[in-house]
Amino acid sequence: MSRTNFEELLNAGSHFGHLKRKWNPAMAPYIFMERNGIHIIDLHKTVVKVDEAAEALRKIARQGRRILFVATKKQAKDIVTERAIAIGMPYITERWPGGMLTNFPTIRKAVKKMSTIDKMTADGTFQNVSKRERLQIARQREKLEKNLGSIADLIRLPAALFVVDVMKENIAVKEAVRLGIPVFGIVDTNSDPNDIDFVIPANDDATKSIEVILNAICDAIQEGLDERKTEKEEIEASEAPVVVKERKSRVHKKNKPKKEDDEESKTHVANKFIGKDDKQL
Repeated sequence: MSRTNFEELLNAGSHFGHLKRKWNPAMAPYIFMERNGIHIIDLHKTVVKVDEAAEALRKIARQGRRILFVATKKQAKDIVTERAIAIGMPYITERWPGGMLTNFPTIRKAVKKMSTIDKMTADGTFQNVSKRERLQIARQREKLEKNLGSIADLIRLPAALFVVDVMKENIAVKEAVRLGIPVFGIVDTNSDPNDIDFVIPANDDATKSIEVILNAICDAIQEGLDERKTEKEEIEASEAPVVVKERKSRVHKKNKPKKEDDEESKTHVANKFIGKDDKQL
């Protein structure tokens, strides 16, 4: 079953590309026609590409690996932030920090600096410095939170990048390509799809278009996370120790005949002696 359909994409305006004079010839396979000087994207191919990307991302999420969402353009910021938080994935919606991937250890140091400032605030150390220094540290913390707060829990390089507008986020794409990290991207008619591993041809300027595609992608990722959780619970259940209750064995008391047996034996002996007496008489 397809994760999105032709009608949804059509209603969202996903088929509208850029002006013909701005097109990238490498996008020719995904263009259906030209109308009034604007290229129209073939949505049948978009549906197929969304499904391919969604399935690949579902498998990555199922393995417990992280997917970094990148969208710094105004139209995509809010929806990407909302959906990435919902599925617990890291995201960048402010300026892309240069060297975010290729110089990852330095980025991690900056993130740790935020944690250090938070600890200083919690244990009261922050109150021992001058007012001017507190103000400077607070501003630094605010800046770090704005740029790197959304990736605070990203302790290692992501397994994949999902990019909205690969032309605008070209630095992020280049860093991922350099490190061999697969790139999933919404690619418009003015962009180069050659560096993108999973191309989703669609309008990357319309909020509705971005939302429809992102919903399908995030639903697939959530499925992968749920499958991983279920598998983990099943493994834990199968490895749990089985408690077997031992039955208490019945202990028969030997050499202790029942009361009825005693009476019966006594009667038998009595009759025996009575018989002997009768014969003698």
